Amino acid sequence: MQRRRFLAASAAALLVPHLARAEDGPVRMRDLYNKDLTFSDYAKSMAGQRIAVEGFMAPPLKAESNFFVLTKRPMAVCPFCESEAQWPDDILAVYTSRIIDTVPFNVKIVTSGKLELGTYEDPELGFVSRVRLANAVYERS
Repeated sequence: MQRRRFLAASAAALLVPHLARAEDGPVRMRDLYNKDLTFSDYAKSMAGQRIAVEGFMAPPLKAESNFFVLTKRPMAVCPFCESEAQWPDDILAVYTSRIIDTVPFNVKIVTSGKLELGTYEDPELGFVSRVRLANAVYERS
């Protein structure tokens, strides 16, 4: 039985090699910010690199999208923000290279992607973010 588990885990690792987790496990969203909502030294040092973050997928803003919001707590509605000044420290914009398969809002996921910092307004959705993961993948945790 242990051999089967090992083979299944090995096959899964080969099928999803790009779901890179941080060496110490997923990063907490609060580790990306200082108390004054500036970016933490950790976030600045990891900008442009792949990190993993655990959270919940908020309901997407539109169907057949490659974008979703990762939240610290389950949310039944999307926490759409109007400006960077209102950007909370417990959500993260996530951009994937494929159309997302939605996950129920109360199921925890781990998302891995390239950390991008700075204000960005999505040209299609108008969603303004200060921090996001690009070329991201996700799986149930």
